Amino acid sequence: MPRAVVLFRWSILSLLAAWMGVAPPARADQPGAPVQVKVFVAAMFEIGQNTGDRAGEFQHWYERYWKDARPISVPGALQPVYCNADGVCGAVLGMGKVNSSASMQAILLSPQFDFSHAYYVLSGVGGTPPSRGTIGEVNWASWLVDYDLGHRWAAEENTPGAPTFMPRKGYEAYRAFKLNPALVGWAMQLSADTPLLDSDAARAYRLRYPDAAARRAPFVGSGTHMTGDTFFHGPGLSKQAQYIARLYGADDYVITEMEAAALTLVIQRTHGTERILSLRGAVNFDQGNPHETTLQHLDPAPGETAGGFPETVANIERVGARVVDHIVAHWPQWRDGVPPR
Repeated sequence: MPRAVVLFRWSILSLLAAWMGVAPPARADQPGAPVQVKVFVAAMFEIGQNTGDRAGEFQHWYERYWKDARPISVPGALQPVYCNADGVCGAVLGMGKVNSSASMQAILLSPQFDFSHAYYVLSGVGGTPPSRGTIGEVNWASWLVDYDLGHRWAAEENTPGAPTFMPRKGYEAYRAFKLNPALVGWAMQLSADTPLLDSDAARAYRLRYPDAAARRAPFVGSGTHMTGDTFFHGPGLSKQAQYIARLYGADDYVITEMEAAALTLVIQRTHGTERILSLRGAVNFDQGNPHETTLQHLDPAPGETAGGFPETVANIERVGARVVDHIVAHWPQWRDGVPPR
């Protein structure tokens, strides 16, 4: 039917409806109302399909919330967005700062969604220093710190033992983000006692490290997450990450990852940072044990890699879902801001 005829008939029906005192009919050619997003879950990669095969960062979330959801294509985003009837949405954004933040920006600006009251869970795997974390743990960020913004030079060009990193002026507003302590406190309160999975392979791998923290069973913790496009490895660069965290007044560095600070900057420019959570599960240590070189740690022999990846990605969703489900179930209390505990 020609568009002009459709519009004419719709106008006549609207006039009749107004004369009869009833609501006018919906126009068939009008786009649907935007999805009212309550919680947006961001993952960075998936290994294969969203369900039915080896799980990456997105699969457990997808199977919990979106198995029956239709994909919503967003121009400029790496993967489609999925939403359920409760307003829980999520997507795979891509790995690295540029990749993930480009997807996040496209999704935030899409007229298909209303993020005006949304909370964000930036979710994925990461590494941890053996002095502070262990394989399989799940960690809520208290701070997000950018590892890359500044000056860095080779150790042989430096005074022995001195730092080889110096902050660059002009980055102060977006090199470190303190996440909302009230929201992080809620996340810890709701999820600290979550039963976490473990594996024999992970337990055996932990015993290669003498650190008491490295030998712990998986737990739910909190601390600074260090965002860098470089997969830094070795005790020297781990110490440098801790140095940067302290230089910026953040908490102890406990997780290394590649996206969260960049994603937070994107969200800040449109909706602020008060509703952002960063959740990471540790799947490796950021350095080798005392009996291997950094290169051996980076390129291990067959069968020598850290175990526990399948358990860790499951743990991330187990922990994060407690917070997502609580927010949705108590939406009247959460809609306009983080409620008091």
